[in-house]
Amino acid sequence: MTLNFSGRHFPSDIIMQALRYYLAYKLSYREIEEMFAERNIHFDHSTLNRWVIKYAPQLEAIFRKKKRLVSGSWRMDETYIKIKGLWVYYYRAVDKFGAVIDFYLSETRDEKAAHAFFTKAINQHGLPEKVVIDKSGANAAALDTINIRLWLSGCMLFMIEVLAVKYLNNMVEQSHRKVKGKMHQCLGWKSWEGAESTLAGVELWSMIKLGQMDTAQMTSPWEQFYSLTA
Repeated sequence: MTLNFSGRHFPSDIIMQALRYYLAYKLSYREIEEMFAERNIHFDHSTLNRWVIKYAPQLEAIFRKKKRLVSGSWRMDETYIKIKGLWVYYYRAVDKFGAVIDFYLSETRDEKAAHAFFTKAINQHGLPEKVVIDKSGANAAALDTINIRLWLSGCMLFMIEVLAVKYLNNMVEQSHRKVKGKMHQCLGWKSWEGAESTLAGVELWSMIKLGQMDTAQMTSPWEQFYSLTA
């Protein structure tokens, strides 16, 4: 996948820089609009919103092909995200070193949503050896379903160890801060598409900052971000 900037009124480097500023820092669309206006580059804050919705998910998808392997010991938790004035659920997992594993936005907090999250994460990273969860019965039930299917398929050696240990899950709870900070900064999202796109971009920047991009060159995080358009 490559990004298609054809038909845009601004060069790709301007679009990418505006995107990075929004995804990396606690800046609003209007603040970034003003920053670029000082450089005689004029675009509307609604234009930047459209860039985020269009390009952030694509950049995150490109990054997935260059993402480093994660540990087999996962910490999984869910937090609350506000969209159109309503609270929905945001599933996330990090490994024991704090590397971001995956994320998933859901209207519900139940076994089906937890299973969808684990399926997405496993498709990217393979089966974990261990998953630490909170006391949520839905999360435990989803993992039990996965283990039952592994057992029925004869893969008993690959069954996942499930632990519910509060202090071990502090790491993933702390790592929610970046996401929650962006939500508070924009006063919640006005659309599901806007929330999903912004969250994908925020997580992308977090993973790059954590050194999760598999690159042979010693480059800065912003250089790695811009290289995704190559």
